[in-house]
Amino acid sequence: MLQFIGQGGPFAYVLALLAFVSMLLILERIFFFQKVKINVGDLLLGLANHVRKGAFGEALHEAARAPGPTARVAHAVLMRKNFPRRDLRDVAQEAGQLEVPRMERNLRAIYGIALVAPLVGMLGTVSGLVKTFMAVSQEKGFASPAEMSGGVYESLVTTGLGLAIAVPVYLFYLFFYGRVKRMVHRIERAGIEMVNIICDAREQTEIVSFRQEAREISDKKNKKAKK
Repeated sequence: MLQFIGQGGPFAYVLALLAFVSMLLILERIFFFQKVKINVGDLLLGLANHVRKGAFGEALHEAARAPGPTARVAHAVLMRKNFPRRDLRDVAQEAGQLEVPRMERNLRAIYGIALVAPLVGMLGTVSGLVKTFMAVSQEKGFASPAEMSGGVYESLVTTGLGLAIAVPVYLFYLFFYGRVKRMVHRIERAGIEMVNIICDAREQTEIVSFRQEAREISDKKNKKAKK
């Protein structure tokens, strides 16, 4: 492999460096998405059970313990549980926007390598062809096949390397981009669900307290009537 790159000229080493960097970036994104993988439905169900019971401390602990941006958005909403519904929606939206740069980290670099690699390969192609024509011109149009093969081989190697790097890197970029879009959708959904859960639990508590007050007033009136 090193011999193959060496015969490709200086641009082949540049392409090898781009391939190494892209491999590191892709592995980092794979580990990231694997680390934040979580079942959003189970998380929301557990938080909803705690909120309905009024156990906000347990809900905060569960949201803080769960990995991923969805859990952090839910935690941010729970921290401000006493806010009005409109303010809670703003909190969920802002918390979700803060998570987007983390999810899109290194995606631009991966996309940039996918665009640059073929261009570097084309530069290697041009460089190899220039060497070939220089050999022909120095020999006054009668260069031997051995003298011409070096430049042609360099141009073919750099072109092949550039395409071999760009195609898989661009496919990984599309895969990660799709994952980010799906995660953003899940975050928005989780934020809306958390706002609804908190507000619904708050309304149920107010209804229960109103019923208790009504019963107490009714009991007092009945006692007075008996006296």
